[in-house]
Amino acid sequence: MTTRILLAAALGAASLAAVAAPETYVLDPAHTLPGFSISHLGMSTVRGLFDGASGKVVLDRAAKTGSIEVKIATAGIHTGNSKSAGGMRSRDDHLRSADFFNSAEFPDMVFKSTKIAFAGEQPDTIEGTLTLLGVTKPVTLKVDHFNCGPNPMSKKEMCGADLSGSIKRSDWGMKYGVPGVSDEVKLFIAVEGYKQ
Repeated sequence: MTTRILLAAALGAASLAAVAAPETYVLDPAHTLPGFSISHLGMSTVRGLFDGASGKVVLDRAAKTGSIEVKIATAGIHTGNSKSAGGMRSRDDHLRSADFFNSAEFPDMVFKSTKIAFAGEQPDTIEGTLTLLGVTKPVTLKVDHFNCGPNPMSKKEMCGADLSGSIKRSDWGMKYGVPGVSDEVKLFIAVEGYKQ
């Protein structure tokens, strides 16, 4: 009888451990899209996206903990102005230059979480650091949307989220054009990852 009770307890503990185990999701570059928006001369809003993001998310939804790391290729920037005109370089080329992202010297920027806070069953805010131009500073992102489930076509388990926040780019040493080109930059990152 005692052996049965011990065996049942061991199986129960193993089941709980399996339920509470952290799950790792590798980000899908085709559906992970970081971007930004910034005021230009107080007249309009310029928006940009970055191709070439990679990373992973680790979630333990039972324990309400996790982590995320996203690496973003700075040369992958595009803002709708990629071709030079009238002898002037394009906006995208200028953004890759030393005035802004300095992609030749700093090919990647990285967001790495330090804490994920949950509201009920869902991730709500992500505290972390952004490394840009060789400078690492704290950033907090809001989780605007989060969902997990099987991909309807491949049936693979996946999670996706929309994250947002804002920074002052001068905090990272990117001061060119301020204040005509706003110091405040609104960030957003759409991520999708597949369970490993």
